[in-house]
Amino acid sequence: MAQTIEVEDQTTVGALAERLSLPVSKLIAELMKNGVMATVNERIDFDTAQIIVSELGLDVELAKTTNQPDIATRASRKTHSSGETRPPVVAVMGHVDHGKTSLLDAIRESEVAKAEAGGITQHIAAYQIEHGKRTITFLDTPGHEAFAALREHGAQLTDLVIIVVAADDGVKPQTIEAIRFARKAGVKIIVAINKTDKEGTDVNRVKQQLAEQDLLVEGWGGDTIVAEVSAKTKQGIDNLLDMVLLVSDVEELKAPTDVPAAGLIIEAHMERGRGPVAVALVEAGTLKNGDYVITGGTYAKVRNLESTTGQPLQIATPSMPVVITGFKELPSFGDEFKTVKDEKMARHEATTFRTQNHNSSNRVDLSSNDLLSIINRSNTLSELNIVVRADVQGSLTSVIDSLRTLSNEEVAVKIVGSGIGGVSENDIHLAHTSHALIYGFNVALPTNIKQLANRDKVSVRLFKVIYELIDDVKTELSNLLAPQVVEHELGRLTVKGVFKIMKTSVICGGEVAKGKLTVPARVRIIRGGKTITEAEATNLKRGPQDTKEVVEGEMCGLSLKTTAKLDLQEGDQVEFYTTETVTRTL
Repeated sequence: MAQTIEVEDQTTVGALAERLSLPVSKLIAELMKNGVMATVNERIDFDTAQIIVSELGLDVELAKTTNQPDIATRASRKTHSSGETRPPVVAVMGHVDHGKTSLLDAIRESEVAKAEAGGITQHIAAYQIEHGKRTITFLDTPGHEAFAALREHGAQLTDLVIIVVAADDGVKPQTIEAIRFARKAGVKIIVAINKTDKEGTDVNRVKQQLAEQDLLVEGWGGDTIVAEVSAKTKQGIDNLLDMVLLVSDVEELKAPTDVPAAGLIIEAHMERGRGPVAVALVEAGTLKNGDYVITGGTYAKVRNLESTTGQPLQIATPSMPVVITGFKELPSFGDEFKTVKDEKMARHEATTFRTQNHNSSNRVDLSSNDLLSIINRSNTLSELNIVVRADVQGSLTSVIDSLRTLSNEEVAVKIVGSGIGGVSENDIHLAHTSHALIYGFNVALPTNIKQLANRDKVSVRLFKVIYELIDDVKTELSNLLAPQVVEHELGRLTVKGVFKIMKTSVICGGEVAKGKLTVPARVRIIRGGKTITEAEATNLKRGPQDTKEVVEGEMCGLSLKTTAKLDLQEGDQVEFYTTETVTRTL
């Protein structure tokens, strides 16, 4: 029977190696094989740990440690049998370009999609709308494949997921991924078939594709609600919102308001003049201005409490997305928060968390053999040093995770620095000393920093669309790949006679058995099916005349230039070939 080992949802490579009683170098090597470039003290998620254990063939079964808040635990906290009725929290997910943000624009009558770089959502956005005198909280999650972590995070926050499928495009990879995230989070699903105003669309085809993913809609033997909508004409929007409220009524969503506030950090970023700013979703209790909030290793006395549209608030109740300022340090993306009674308790809990977190990631000592193994492997690996800056922490996480997946056994991305906010002087110094490129995602490059970068010859590249950033890094990594030498066989000559053998040359004659022979060219001498040496063909003769080429079936004379005396014999094969250097790409 397999041994069960409990590990945290996020654990360091060193800690996992210790739990598995493995040399840390072996674990690092296996991670590298699977495209994960991680050091001893870097953290990997539970799913990655499971894959690596499986690849290693260990008779071990991993389980999440019970004191970690997994999705099921989180869902149980949201589902209260008592308390006041709260608004539903709805995530809108689906494939890129299927109209998620446009649909939300139609719902809240805004123009967000036009402002989004590349026409795709780059962050999790949260806001509330009123429908039929009732409130609904919406989360808009990014559609591009690089934002998978953000989409899964969005599914975990919600009571219900609206999966948007374009009627003219059907179910796509990110549609399937969204269904998987929603099922994993244990939330209800409503399908919004968008773009139904277009000619030639086939709604039944979409329903059939959904059925192939075991998502049976109403009328097809299932209970999944489908709403046909058009974000462009706003057709079916009211019906979709009615269905959302109907599902929430069936679920009887409640939460207490007379308990200490608790919830989750959706996003976090630095803001000039305000410092660390967090977007949070209140799940229970009532959050007030002046409350002390603890999340991970940082805390805040709530200095400003605002709605996500910038309106000042005095209190925030369950299911409300809010903006909080006053944190000592930037909170972590996805962390839980709670209120405590005073600053002393907040400081104590934050310090305790940091201490425990530090202890769990203590450095693991390597033996000399382990170190040698890592060094030998690293000698064959070309690394691209990168400093990453992003506007919010969720985006930073997605960018870094996406870049790490580009690595293989020959080239790797090495993140030497990262942070939230615009490119700084420290970033330029770090990039200069580590020979790194700086990539900025949705951040600014102040004039004085640009001048400093030019002086130190540091390349700073700013992007507003994540896939453009990833493509640029792919190009840089491709430049690190060793070129591929491709060999092209021209033809073969069968030696019929050897006329003269000298110290560094041979003159012979023979018949072209295959292809076309040209000079100059590289040749290899083959005897009994084995290559005995290589040489250079310098001259061809057809009869007494020099020629540049001879073809199959013709007789010719051949002069070979060698590096040592060649004992060429009748019956040997002379293979003519050329080589071509081909640039490789990822």
